[in-house]
Amino acid sequence: MIHITQAIVIDEREIHLEFVRASGPGGQNVNKVATSVQLRFDVENSPSLPKEIRLRMIRLAGKKITSDGVLLIEAKRFRTQEKNRQDAIDRLIKLISKASEKPKSRRKTKPTLASKKRRLDTKRHRSQIKSRRRSIHDYDD
Repeated sequence: MIHITQAIVIDEREIHLEFVRASGPGGQNVNKVATSVQLRFDVENSPSLPKEIRLRMIRLAGKKITSDGVLLIEAKRFRTQEKNRQDAIDRLIKLISKASEKPKSRRKTKPTLASKKRRLDTKRHRSQIKSRRRSIHDYDD
């Protein structure tokens, strides 16, 4: 069991880990040992996650979600399988915990009178600066 928050616990059977050969650090070992980890987590059909968290997670994950609703995390920063495995799980936990935070609702506000005045003053100032750049023509024909 993986504990994300007090209310959210994910069963390890929901996570599928696959070890593949990785490019990057590893020296000669890189051609022999499968150190890179591909973590797959079915967000769409997960019984551990409430619907609102699932929807937020899909939106947060972006391109990491397949069309079937499966989250794919690749971890290949480290040279060992175990470190990459832990890195992938940590990234999953981080994503789920971020999705579990409710976004603050935005309150509509109007610009203050002072901010409107400041904006117009800066526009007027920029206009004066640009008008001074114009060349002066002599009309002494």
